[in-house]
Amino acid sequence: MKEYRPQEIEPKWQKVWEEKKVFETPQYSEKPKYYTLIMFPYPSGTLHVGHVKNYTIGDIVARYKRMQGYNVLHPFGYDAFGLPAENAAIAHKIHPKKWTMDNINTIRGQIKKMGISYDWNREVITCNEDYYKWTQWIFLKLYEAGLAYKKPGAVNWCPSCQTVLANEQVKDGKCERCGTTVTMKHLEQWYFKITDYAEKLLEGLDRLPGWPEHVKTMQRNWIGKSTGAEVDFPVEGLDKKIRIFTTRPDTIYGVTFMAIAPESPLVLELVTDEKRKEVEEFLAKVAHEDRFKRTSLEAKKEGVFLGRYAINPLTGERIPIYVANYILYEYGTGAIMAVPAHDKRDFDFAKAYGLPIKQVIKPKEGDWNIEEAPYEDEGIMINSGPFNGLDSKKGIEEVTKYIEEKGFGKRSVQYKLRDWLISRQRYWGAPIPIIYCDKCGIVPVPEKDLPVKLPENVEFLPTGQSPLTLSEEFKHTTCPKCGGPARREVETMDTFVDSSWYFLRYVNPKLEDKPFDTNDVNYWLPVDQYIGGVEHAVLHLLYSRFITKVLHDLGYVGFDEPFQNLFTQGMIYKDGWKMSKSKGNVVSPDDMIEKYGADTLRMYILFMAPPEKDAEWSDAGIEGVNRFVKRLWNNYYKMLDIINSQDAEESEFGKEERALRRKLHAMIKKIKEDIEGGFKFNTAIAGLMEFNNQLSDYLETAQNPNKKLLREIAEKIALIISPFAPHMAEEMWHDLGKETLIVEERWPDYDEEALKEEEITIAVQVNGKVRGRITVPADSSEDQIKEKAVENVKKLVEGKQIVNIFYVPGKLVNIVVK
Repeated sequence: MKEYRPQEIEPKWQKVWEEKKVFETPQYSEKPKYYTLIMFPYPSGTLHVGHVKNYTIGDIVARYKRMQGYNVLHPFGYDAFGLPAENAAIAHKIHPKKWTMDNINTIRGQIKKMGISYDWNREVITCNEDYYKWTQWIFLKLYEAGLAYKKPGAVNWCPSCQTVLANEQVKDGKCERCGTTVTMKHLEQWYFKITDYAEKLLEGLDRLPGWPEHVKTMQRNWIGKSTGAEVDFPVEGLDKKIRIFTTRPDTIYGVTFMAIAPESPLVLELVTDEKRKEVEEFLAKVAHEDRFKRTSLEAKKEGVFLGRYAINPLTGERIPIYVANYILYEYGTGAIMAVPAHDKRDFDFAKAYGLPIKQVIKPKEGDWNIEEAPYEDEGIMINSGPFNGLDSKKGIEEVTKYIEEKGFGKRSVQYKLRDWLISRQRYWGAPIPIIYCDKCGIVPVPEKDLPVKLPENVEFLPTGQSPLTLSEEFKHTTCPKCGGPARREVETMDTFVDSSWYFLRYVNPKLEDKPFDTNDVNYWLPVDQYIGGVEHAVLHLLYSRFITKVLHDLGYVGFDEPFQNLFTQGMIYKDGWKMSKSKGNVVSPDDMIEKYGADTLRMYILFMAPPEKDAEWSDAGIEGVNRFVKRLWNNYYKMLDIINSQDAEESEFGKEERALRRKLHAMIKKIKEDIEGGFKFNTAIAGLMEFNNQLSDYLETAQNPNKKLLREIAEKIALIISPFAPHMAEEMWHDLGKETLIVEERWPDYDEEALKEEEITIAVQVNGKVRGRITVPADSSEDQIKEKAVENVKKLVEGKQIVNIFYVPGKLVNIVVK
C-alpha cells in the first residue's frame, strides 16, 4: 500500500498549481464573483502558527467557494511600512527597506509551504513606490475636499518610540507597541477629518448584518454619540465665554463650579496673574501623568482655581473656574459645567475642595442624602426655578428649548470620536505630499509629481524628529506655484492610511495611471468575506470604512462599506500565553510542516477549537490529528487496491452498504452545513473522523467489499477534504485515475434518497418509563408501530387495561395502563 509522504507530495502539487496558474483570478467571468480576504500582515519577521490560523481559515473559504462555482478573488500582500523597521535600522544598522523585504521573502515562502491558494500575481507591498504613490493621492483628494488639515495641539507622545500616537494606539495609558507610559506634547500635526463622517459611520453599522455584534458595539462606543445641548457660560470681567456640552440640561441649576481640561488653551487664557505660577506647576505635573488613568472614575480628583468666575446664564450666579485633572480635552469642548449633586467625579472634586453641592433632581420615590453620594438617575426637578416639579426627562427638553429661545446655547450632538491624527515623526512611512513656501504657504504636491519618494540615504537617530529632517536633498525643493525655494513636509503618514484602502488595490495591483479602475472595484467590492483579528475592530476597520465612504462621496467607488461580512478568528496560545519570541513559546509552521506536513497542520489548526475562539496549542493534539490523517490515507489506498482489483464485487448494495452510503451522504450534508453555517470547521473535521472510523469498520469486516460503493466513497472523500488538506486530496484524486486537478472540481452534492433511513428504532414506554425498544421499517404506519410496541411489552401489560397509546413520530410509543 502507498505510504503517506507529505514532504514529497506537498511541494509536488504546489509546483503544479503554480505552473498551471490555477489561482490566478480573471478580472471578469461568467461565474458569480466572490472576494474573500484576510487582513494582511505586518512583515516583522517569521510567522508562527498563530499567524497562519487566519490564512488557513481564509483558504478553506476560498477553496470551498471555488468548488461551488464562484470566480474567487483571494489576494495577499504586506502592510510594509511601520516603526519596527525603523527601530531595526537604528539597532542593527540595516536599512528599513532591506529588513522589510527580507522578512517578506521569508513569510512568502512560509505561506506557500502551507498551500494557501493566493493569487500571487496580485501581491501588494505598501512600502513600494507603485503603492504609496496612491496613498499620497488619497491624501491629496482628502486635502482638496477639506478633509485633511494641519493644526497645533496636544498629542500623545511615546518617549521610547519617539513618535506621536493616535488615541487608538494608546492602551491603558501606554504605547500599544512598547508598553511605555504615554505623555503629552504640543506639536503641529496633520489630521483627517473623520469626525465629519461620525454619523455616516454609525448609520452604516446598521447595514452590516454580517458583522459580529460585539465588533459593531465596539465601534459605536468608540464613536460615542451623545445628544444634548451646548451652553455658553460668560466669564466675569472678560469678553469670553466657556462653551460646554451637556447631556443633562435639566441639571444646569445645580452647577457649582466649572472645570477645564489641563490641555485646553483656555486654561492659560483665563488664569489670573496671581494664580499663574500655581496653575503652570499643576499643568507640568499633569503632563507626565497617564491621562487615561487620571480621568478614570476611581482616580484622585485634583485641580487648581484659575482666579476667575463664570456666570450661570440661567441663575446669574458666580461660579468658580478650575483646571481639573479628570477632564478630557478630546471629549465635548474640553470644559464642563460641574454638578456635584448628580455626577460622581464632580462630587469627588467638590468634596476634595470644599465646594457647594446643590441638589436639583430628587428621586420619584423616597429620599436621598446628597451629602453622602450623588443622585445620578432620572427624577423630579427641584431648586430649578420655573422648571420645578417637572419630570427630569421632560425637563431636558424644556430647559433646552428655553436655552435656545434666550440665545444661551443650542441643541447639539457630540461624539467621543476625534479627528484622525496621521502625522508620524519617522522615516519609514509614506511621505505627506505637502510643500511649504514662504510666499504661497501650504502647497499640495501636484498629482503629476507623485510619488514623493523616500530618499535612500538617511541617518537613523532616536531623536524624536523624522530622519527626513536631516536629509537636505529631500527637504529642499521648488514651489509648484511660484517656482521659488520651498520645503517639503518631513513627517510621514500613519501606516493605518496605507491599510485603509489596500483591498481596492488588489483589484488593479499593476495599474500605473490610477490607484484602481472604478468599474473593476465596483464589480469586486464590497469584500464578501473579510477575516482578521478582533484587535483591529476600532483602528483599521473604522479607518477603512471612513476612507471608503470618502471615496464614495467623491465619486471614485460605487459602494460606501468595504466589507460585507466579517469574521474575527481567535488566537492560538501556548503555555497559557499568546505566542511571542520574548516568551519563548513560538511554534514555527516550518517545523510542523517538516515533521507532519502542511495538511496535518492545517487540519489541526482548524480542529483544535471553533475558529472564533482562542485555543491552546497541544503537541499531543497535532500528533492525534496526524494519526487521523494517516488512517484516512491508509483507508483510501485500501479502497483503491479493492477498486483496482479484478476480484472485487460490483453487485447491488446490501443492507451494510446502504447504511455506509447513508453515512457518507449524511457527512457530505453536515460538512456543507458546518462550513456555511458559521465556519464550524472543527465539527466538520470531527464528522470526517467519525465517517473514517465507520469506513475502517467496513473495510475490516466486509467479506466482499463493494467496488461500486468504494469508488463513490473515494471520489467524495477526495473532494470533501480538498479545502482542508489540498495536497493530499490532489494526490488521491490523481491516483483514483482522474486527469483533472481536484482544485478545479465542483463540491459534491449529497443524495437525498440515500439519506432516508430504511429502519428506525423506537423506544417503548409503559406509563412513561422505558420498558423496551422496537426496530421497524421507516415507512411503517402509526397503527403498525403501535401494534408492534404493544407486542414488545406484552408481558408487562397483560391483565391490565390499556387506557391510551401515544406516539411521538420516529421517537417513542407511550402505553398508558391501569
